[in-house]
This record gives sequence, structure tokens and C-alpha cells, in this order.
Amino acid sequence: MAEPETPESEPAARSDRSPWNWLLIIPIVLPVMTFLFNHDSPRLWGFPAFYWLQFMFILVGVATTSLVYQMTKKR
Repeated sequence: MAEPETPESEPAARSDRSPWNWLLIIPIVLPVMTFLFNHDSPRLWGFPAFYWLQFMFILVGVATTSLVYQMTKKR
């Protein structure tokens, strides 16, 4: 005789509707606003503002993503 089938437990539904997710717009919109960094000065260690601000945008993106992850992960 065959064993009766037991229903598998369904995974919990994810809710990605946290208001913290809105912070992820910052690292998307910030580099698009070229008027913020479309100039040569101030220079930092000889690098024009355009170059070192691009590196700052990377740090802002990492910090923002980390913050949103920490605030929205299930405990």
C-alpha cells in the first residue's frame, strides 16, 4: 500500500514593502545628477572632483545597501 501524501510546508511569503527600501533610490539617482560633479575643482590628492566623487558614490551605494539590508532582514 502506498503511504498517504503529506502536504509540504509552503515557504513563508516575503514582504518587500518596507519603507527602508526607498533609500535604495539614493545610489541610483545620485550619479545621474551630473551637475554635482561636472567640474575640475576641488582636487583631492591631485585627482579632479569628477574622479574622486565617483569613488564616493560607490561608498554611498555600499553604505545605503548595507543599511537597508540590516534594517529589513528577518531576525
